[in-house]
Amino acid sequence: MIRKILLAYDGSEPSKKASEYALDIAQKYAAQVFVVSVARPPEMGEDVETEAVIENSRAYHGKLLASVIHLAATRKIEVECEVAVGHPAEQIMYSADRHDVDLIVMGHRGKTVFRRLLMGSISKQVVQHANQPVLVVR
Repeated sequence: MIRKILLAYDGSEPSKKASEYALDIAQKYAAQVFVVSVARPPEMGEDVETEAVIENSRAYHGKLLASVIHLAATRKIEVECEVAVGHPAEQIMYSADRHDVDLIVMGHRGKTVFRRLLMGSISKQVVQHANQPVLVVR
């Protein structure tokens, strides 16, 4: 039975589709929904610059989550949102473990196509290493 769902959200079209699936499943199972959006810190830079970039990124991701909150509200589903900082796959799995979720829902591809070519897709990394079942929405 699905009691808790983690939705990984980055504002991309695949993550928007994933949010529809996650909320649909949540309605059917009366499940809790946790939404995580991950801000990546810059690779290099001064501490002051890094802090400013992270704060701007947190604000940006917070605005992204507003659309999920609105969509959930129209379906009368309460969601708990968080903005994490770090590597997306690691933060998604960490959040899933921390919230003890039964299912991770995420889009097939996010916004960073170039980075995916260099490092592999985030969804692939989560599927391979997560402790929970992962629904990847195309």
